[in-house]
Amino acid sequence: MTEFNPNDLDAYPPSLLEQVVGAESEFLAGGHGHAENTESAVRIFLEFLRGFEFLNVDVPMVTVFGSARFPEDHPHYILARKMGKTLAEAGYSVMTGGGPGIMEAANRGAQEAGGLSIGANIHLPHEQDPNPYLDRVMTFEHFFVRKVMMVKYSRAFVIMPGGFGTLDELFEAITLIQTGKMDPFPIVLMGTEFWGPMIEFFLERLVAEGTIAAGDMELVQITDSCDDAVALIQASHKGNHNS
Repeated sequence: MTEFNPNDLDAYPPSLLEQVVGAESEFLAGGHGHAENTESAVRIFLEFLRGFEFLNVDVPMVTVFGSARFPEDHPHYILARKMGKTLAEAGYSVMTGGGPGIMEAANRGAQEAGGLSIGANIHLPHEQDPNPYLDRVMTFEHFFVRKVMMVKYSRAFVIMPGGFGTLDELFEAITLIQTGKMDPFPIVLMGTEFWGPMIEFFLERLVAEGTIAAGDMELVQITDSCDDAVALIQASHKGNHNS
């Protein structure tokens, strides 16, 4: 395992295959009318390769999403830290976006409990340096590649309080399951006070207006208890295994 340096934005090294393909990217892009598009496609392909290799771990994984903006004394940070610890104690590795706030808290709790703590970081002009509680980290350039990796390798999503990015990840997961593009897996909203108004909106507007079916509400569960969240995840996996 590569030693993690929080200051290294490319902490997960390229594989031999990536090095070979990467060395040919300039050749592949040259001499064509759409050179920039070709080079971009090669770079995306390489990032997928690296992501597949990076997330090839044996421990079942749960992804925790949430805001990067909460300090460590905030109740949401404290809850996320407990969530990471509870997941790790239940035998799950914990993946986050690798940044500060909720992400740091969940990784921290997992690491403190002796679990595997993983970061799928994103390279941004500001705000998103990797947090110091990661056993493994990869920094992605493309949001959509990063989201594919998180969905493909996760057994469940735990959604802590967050902003636009957290909502984007939540709604994409729900949509993929609703449309049958992805097998159903648990989506747990942590924080009834925070998420309760959104659930009310779903019921009073979306269900009432017929834009979603009443049964679609079963795609998400809401709780304040880390133990209940893990129990929901474990029950879902047991049910899928028995089926």
